[in-house]
Amino acid sequence: MDKPQSGTNPPHRSVLYQEIILALNPHPAGHYVDATLGAGGHAEGILEASNPDGKLLGFDLDPHALEIARNRLARFGGRVFLRQSSYLHLKEELDRLGWPSVDGIVFDLGVSSMQLDTPQRGFSFQAEGPLDMRFGPEGSITAALLVNELPERELAALIWKYGEEHLARRIAHAIVQARPLRTTQELAEVIVRACKGQRSHIHPATRTFQALRIAVNEELQTLEAALPQAVSVLAPGGRLAVISFHSLEDRLVKQFFRRESRDCICPPDQPVCTCEHQASIREITRHPIEPGEEEIAQNPRARSAKLRVAEKLPTGMSVAQD
Repeated sequence: MDKPQSGTNPPHRSVLYQEIILALNPHPAGHYVDATLGAGGHAEGILEASNPDGKLLGFDLDPHALEIARNRLARFGGRVFLRQSSYLHLKEELDRLGWPSVDGIVFDLGVSSMQLDTPQRGFSFQAEGPLDMRFGPEGSITAALLVNELPERELAALIWKYGEEHLARRIAHAIVQARPLRTTQELAEVIVRACKGQRSHIHPATRTFQALRIAVNEELQTLEAALPQAVSVLAPGGRLAVISFHSLEDRLVKQFFRRESRDCICPPDQPVCTCEHQASIREITRHPIEPGEEEIAQNPRARSAKLRVAEKLPTGMSVAQD
């Protein structure tokens, strides 16, 4: 996601900016989708590269991000279409625009730096804020609801599943004992005490906050449902580029790309194919692209980013199996 900058000016270039432009290779008259618009960094690059008449549809649940992106992209006029909506509605919005297909789609997953640096959003354990963590204001579930109302066993399971936190049970027990919790700092302090004596290269609250955010926004379920939709709307030769920031996201994307790039997904020991599955994409990046040292030095939050890219195959085209 984009890096923060003071005032109302847009942030600097987005994570893996050049890599995204190279991956999508935007061209004039092309149609593109930025499924996670943020401050519009990737969208700006796509529109510049597709001058003079390439078009872009952008999605974001955050009205503040949309305002910044709208200002940033205003110079492209009628080439830009922005929606305060989830990318789950991709096909629906393309139908409304009369676009039968698109030439490229980018997903830049996770929380943006703008959201992390706004204490009122409740994403950061480094500043005092409400336990919110919603990407958009319409969501009915907040972190406060999960923290204060989930049974201890369910809370521990959530922290383990979405945070891969090996101290999930201990943390959940400490949270339940400290209820009610109302702010991010209150929660972070409880987690720090629960993890006392444990050594880690990251803040003790990192994985728990990640788990709560993922659960509040149903991030993995939404991504899992959106990826097939994205492939279905790509034109032959169109590219799908996905930037993830933690192993759960990256694993989901990797498994989807591997499965959809194969003509058969039957069990390996099955002698005859019965699945009738046909490959719809080919993997452009067998291994993920990661930021270089210079980008990480300029933006430390980019250090965990991984980019995977796939290309839509023509209908009926087979691919070689491993």
